[in-house]
Amino acid sequence: MYSDELTYLLRVLLAGICGLIIGMERRNRSKEAGIRTHFVVACGAAIMMIVSKYAFFDVIQQGAMGNVEVRLDPSRVASTIASGIGFLGAGMIFVHKNTITGLTTAAGIWATSGVGMAIGSGMYIFGIAATVIIVLAQYVLHIDFHKSRNLKTKFLSIKEVTENNYQAYLKSRFDELRIVIVNTSVENIGDGKRNYLFKIEIPATVTEEEIISMINYHSSIKPAQ
Repeated sequence: MYSDELTYLLRVLLAGICGLIIGMERRNRSKEAGIRTHFVVACGAAIMMIVSKYAFFDVIQQGAMGNVEVRLDPSRVASTIASGIGFLGAGMIFVHKNTITGLTTAAGIWATSGVGMAIGSGMYIFGIAATVIIVLAQYVLHIDFHKSRNLKTKFLSIKEVTENNYQAYLKSRFDELRIVIVNTSVENIGDGKRNYLFKIEIPATVTEEEIISMINYHSSIKPAQ
């Protein structure tokens, strides 16, 4: 019995290590949830999965024909973990000035709980392999593949814009020059005026003067840090 519980503890520890590895990638990118959050989520999911799967073997129900063993469904706890972790993930998502951040971190928390459940149920190879896939995906998908196109990243600031749908208009003009809008923030300053800040990727064939010349408002371009 004690050897079984030691095995369960090792499962929790292994799940925590996998969560820690996933969390390290998030911490290196200064995201909202880092090593500790992912570690605890993986450990917690493993603990709940182990309890669900093994903790009720001694439950006996007294019936008319004597002792009858109660059969339990561990998958019910697994589905509860998968849905319940959504509340924690929702806390990682922020909306600020029409920009949404934290979605990838929230998805990582959800996936980490899956890793914890897999290892908690005894699927060691599957859980470790899933950890490797998640971490590799996080790193690979952050690679800037646009660099191969020799793009320059800049910040374009446009002040006191009064036109409606100006962002859509500017995007259509940028598409003509193959300028990529990476991110946009909008600030309402009153009297129907707005300040825009675009993070853009400019092909080497396009000059900053060409961009400024197509804008009828006060604007400036600075290098992205």
